[in-house]
Amino acid sequence: MLTRFLPNEHVKNVFEIKPELLKNKGIKGIITDLDNTLVAWDVKNATPEVIEWFKQMRDNGIKVTIISNNKEERVKMFSEPLGSPFVFSARKPLTRAFKTAAKQMGLKKEEIVVIGDQLLTDVLGGNRAGFHTILVVPIVQTDEKITQFNRRIERKIMNYFRKKGMISWEE
Repeated sequence: MLTRFLPNEHVKNVFEIKPELLKNKGIKGIITDLDNTLVAWDVKNATPEVIEWFKQMRDNGIKVTIISNNKEERVKMFSEPLGSPFVFSARKPLTRAFKTAAKQMGLKKEEIVVIGDQLLTDVLGGNRAGFHTILVVPIVQTDEKITQFNRRIERKIMNYFRKKGMISWEE
């Protein structure tokens, strides 16, 4: 049961995810979380680095859709300048938003990776929906109240995985 929380990969940040590596694996699409994955949860707009990362993906034919549990206003304000489709109020870890994003991209599950900073929402939801999942280190260590609660649970799960030798990275 706990293996549903285990990501397929772990990287420090989205910038370590290169389009060439994705293309070599047959990946044509990315479903990514927004807050603390692309920018800090309290940053309204994409940074120049995020804008460049989206451009690199687009230039390499990789579609990117943002899914977030946040409200429409927040997600729309961030996504539209990037020209990125988005799903707001996603209710992750439920699978509906992941499936909606895949359908909008017109891609198969095997052609998509899910990127996020939380085990309880992004990784669990992506795994439950049948996607390859990549966990990133949260951009900042501060969070909204509900996420602070999730982080405490995540630390316990990560410690279990470490003790069992299922992961080797540090937070």
